[in-house]
Amino acid sequence: MDQEKLKKYYTIMERITFLTCAPDGFDRAEFVTLLGEFCELFRISKGVTEFYQTPRLEEAGEGEVLIDYDNGKGDIPVVKVRITPPSGVVIKGTLYMAKDDEPLPEDELDKVKKVYLLVISFIARNRLQRSISRFIFTDEDGYANRRHLMHYIDEKIRTGQQYGNDAICINLKNFGAINQEIGRKLGDVVLKKYYEHLKELIGENGTICRLGGDNFILFFKNDLRDVIMEALIGTPIVYDEENNKKIMVSSRAGVYLVTPEMALEKPTQVMDRVYPAIQIAKQNGLNVVFYDKNLLERREHTANIRKQFAEAIANREIVAYYQPKVDVRTGKVVGAEALCRWFRDGKMVMPMEFIPILEMNTDICDLDFYMFETVCRDIRRWLDEGRDVPRVSVNFSRKHLIDPDLLGHILEIINRYELRRKYLEVELTETTTDVEFKNLNRIVTGLHREGIFTSVDDFGNGYSSLNLIRAIPWDVVKIDRSLLPTDGMKEDDITSRMYKHVVSMANDIGLECVTEGVETLNQVHLLQDNECPIAQGFYFSKPLPVEEFEKLLSGEPFADKLN
Repeated sequence: MDQEKLKKYYTIMERITFLTCAPDGFDRAEFVTLLGEFCELFRISKGVTEFYQTPRLEEAGEGEVLIDYDNGKGDIPVVKVRITPPSGVVIKGTLYMAKDDEPLPEDELDKVKKVYLLVISFIARNRLQRSISRFIFTDEDGYANRRHLMHYIDEKIRTGQQYGNDAICINLKNFGAINQEIGRKLGDVVLKKYYEHLKELIGENGTICRLGGDNFILFFKNDLRDVIMEALIGTPIVYDEENNKKIMVSSRAGVYLVTPEMALEKPTQVMDRVYPAIQIAKQNGLNVVFYDKNLLERREHTANIRKQFAEAIANREIVAYYQPKVDVRTGKVVGAEALCRWFRDGKMVMPMEFIPILEMNTDICDLDFYMFETVCRDIRRWLDEGRDVPRVSVNFSRKHLIDPDLLGHILEIINRYELRRKYLEVELTETTTDVEFKNLNRIVTGLHREGIFTSVDDFGNGYSSLNLIRAIPWDVVKIDRSLLPTDGMKEDDITSRMYKHVVSMANDIGLECVTEGVETLNQVHLLQDNECPIAQGFYFSKPLPVEEFEKLLSGEPFADKLN
């Protein structure tokens, strides 16, 4: 090799070494230029790098192939390199020369190999860094993940660019139904396309990440707010391009506006603010809920209730009140519904203050079992005292429907207090989904088989279907007050006719019929005329403490209220 060529070689190698080790970052443009000069110096016509995540993917040919240099003059391989770092990835490199070029002398070929090993090692390190970054900041399906979001927001806070941005947590509406309609595979296509659509709308002015399932968080400049909100209302997504099949995708949203008044001190505060907002939107069927200081107060109230609830259970601050169920033919108490009342520091915590909060998670299940055991304990005492004991019903939340051992838990409590099952009734509400319906059927069938009475609560209040009482072996149907005609309502009014037919249907199929919300004597007469034998409501009694309810267990205490 002549001195001029040798000098150029060392200059290129020194510069490449400097670039690959530079502490202030990698200058890609200069690196590519130097590769070109190196290849021209040694008559290299093409350089190819292959990158594989694993040896298995190398065998399958599933990886990335990069053309580092190509002058189009030929492709006879002269140098081949393969390295396998400890991470398990495989990096291969091949240099080519033109077909008619003279082979390189051994000393030049040796120098080419040294430089190329340096280059390949650098490319390997660079690719690994990108691969690790991709692993850290994306999930297995290729969506940007929560780490990506936290890193992005942290940078905005650090550089003073947090203000003037919006954070929105979204949950796709009825995505389970979309999966059922078009299949899970195409559902995944819809999900990805919707994500890409929002990502395109945001562009360089923000970011979007997936929290899991059909939940996403967006963080973007607030001048895009109207555009994003419009997309959330409804976006047609093509899921079958061949047949141009589309489906409308819409979302509910929890929104936090980043302002100096509600600034971010750390990235995780975004989650603390958008998550409560989206939860309220989901629980109340709302499209959008904005985070504000009132929401923060409600969040703190929720946290306090949850903390105090655990203490209330331990300290038996929650007690059972009993509302009588009265036979409208005799005035006798033939049953009762157990309702929880919480007394803390001498004051009653109203049910609407804590029941919806407990319904947000499985705390409500703990309350239900606590109430069921309280009722069993009271019934055991009444029996031991020789009282005439009626059947008592206890409400069980819809949250129990996913518990495969619910029946076993109920039986364990009953057996512990050595009770005959005729004294207990489990009240369950109607359901709105096929999955819940199947679980409800399973639970009611099991209770029925064990001789435990079951009732469908609030029948007529929601989306009741005849299939609910046709397919499930209930013992009791409780007609909601919304179907009970009020005083002054005409006999041919639609509510009056519906009530009459629901009672008639229940009697015809052998269901015990109870009407809730009875408040007047005229309504009592309506029950009598339509042969609904049992009433529950304030006309006879409000829910009573156990000591007061016990006084009603003998005789016909409400006989004088029937006429």
